[in-house]
Parts: sequence; structure tokens; C-alpha cells
Amino acid sequence: MDGLDYHFVSDEEFKSRVERSELAEWARVFDACYGTPRAPLDRVVATGSDILLDIDIQGARQIRRAYSGDAVTIFVLPPSFAELEERLRRRGTEDACAMARRLRRAREEALAYPEYDYLIINADIEDSISRLGAVVQAERLKVSRLREEFAQWKI
Repeated sequence: MDGLDYHFVSDEEFKSRVERSELAEWARVFDACYGTPRAPLDRVVATGSDILLDIDIQGARQIRRAYSGDAVTIFVLPPSFAELEERLRRRGTEDACAMARRLRRAREEALAYPEYDYLIINADIEDSISRLGAVVQAERLKVSRLREEFAQWKI
């Protein structure tokens, strides 16, 4: 929804934002461009708060480069490509050609999972949410993230 999940801009405005380095990551996916505005992301990162980005492998690579000390990457895969195809069919948002293109791209992108820090196989939504929560909790407890908090101890 525009203004909530997405902010739609013209192609010219998007290109201008890319040229002004206003996007932390961006990619052309099929026939549309997607990106994450840098300013709000930088504000959240500066506070040490968690933020979840739902981005493709191109965007994840850019985020890892730009936020190397802060980014934690999680690759989410369906239990099988047959299940992915069934989920896309149930969604009913693409014609057969678009679905075939999306499935082909999913297979190509799946090859990138070794680049990520974590892998979640999304067979059951509740289990996947639990695993995501476990990753977030584990990352919050990393010594490298807690150093400043315990600097006062002067050990």
C-alpha cells in the first residue's frame, strides 16, 4: 500500500534518488525498481534498534557492503520449488508467463543462500517466525554488539 508498505515514485524520481545516493540499496526486479531509502535506515541503525528489510539478493549484497558491521542476512527458502509454485498459484496475481519467470528467478536466486548468515526453510509460518526470533535474539547477545554496554565494567 502506498505510504505504508511502499512509497511509489516516478521512474525519473527513482533515477534521481539513485544518482543522489539517497537509497541504501536498490534493484530492478522484473519490470519495476525497488529501493530502501538511506535516511530512515541510517536513523534506525544509529539507535541500535532492529530493522527488518524484505529485499532480494541484489539489495542484500548492497546492504552487506554499506552496513557491514550491522547487517545480518537471512535467506528464506520454501520447502521446495513445487511448494513455491503452489503458493504462487494460490496467490493468483500472475499469469502463467509471469509465474514461470518468477519461478526461474527464484531458482537462480536460491543459489545465493551460502552468502547469507542464516537460512530459514519456510515450511510452517509459525516455526519460521520462531526461527527468525531466535536469530534476532542470538544476534542481540553477540559479544561484539554488547561491548559498549559493558565498557563501564572496566574488566
